[in-house]
Amino acid sequence: MGDLAIQGAKIYYTIPVLGGIPITESLVNTWIIMAVIVGLCAWLTHGMKVHATSKKQIVAEFLVKTAHGFVTGNMGKKFSHFTPFVATLFTLSMLSNLSSLLGAFSPTTDLSTELAWALVVFVLITYHKIKAGGVGGYFKGFAEPIFVLTPFNIISEIATPISMAFRHFGNVASGSVITTLVYAALAALSHIVLGWLPGFLGNIPLFQLGIPAILSIYFDLFSGCLQAYIFTMLTMMYIAAADPEED
Repeated sequence: MGDLAIQGAKIYYTIPVLGGIPITESLVNTWIIMAVIVGLCAWLTHGMKVHATSKKQIVAEFLVKTAHGFVTGNMGKKFSHFTPFVATLFTLSMLSNLSSLLGAFSPTTDLSTELAWALVVFVLITYHKIKAGGVGGYFKGFAEPIFVLTPFNIISEIATPISMAFRHFGNVASGSVITTLVYAALAALSHIVLGWLPGFLGNIPLFQLGIPAILSIYFDLFSGCLQAYIFTMLTMMYIAAADPEED
């Protein structure tokens, strides 16, 4: 996203701004993915009946039941109302990771995306801690088990969203970097092996066929789904631990 402007010997890259907000490629792709999710939900739930008579309603009910079981199984029935939030977070993260398979810029390779998600989760964690123990109990918890640990407990509290964001971002971004480096190395190897051949034969990307696709299956497909799962699991664990169910 943006335009290139050349002035003298310098090249400037301008980013469109709307209402003071920079419109970056990661932001636009996130909007597109959210629109896809909304459209898919609208399509699956359109014309639903009391008893499922269509395949898409069966699929919709299966997805809802699976998400509900996933949340209640990890957080308890007390947090069953978090099912829409957790399902949305997982779907948005997974589709953002997998968007690179289509050649699009993955929003999760932009740290600001994960930081925004982590801050939302952090607000929910804090809310449930205050809800469980009150404002006084929340601040008193920083001095437990002994007062001298207060600075470390504060740092640990602040580090929660930061660690979640960097863990997700680091794994996704590292996969993209490794794939790019391997692709470039294979291009150089193809040139070394076939560069002596005349004409177009010397430009055949022999070693770039197949191997990058295998790496993409792992880093983009498997790892993308795995990182979405891990981020969602951490979200559920932190929120449930902030306001545990009473025995």
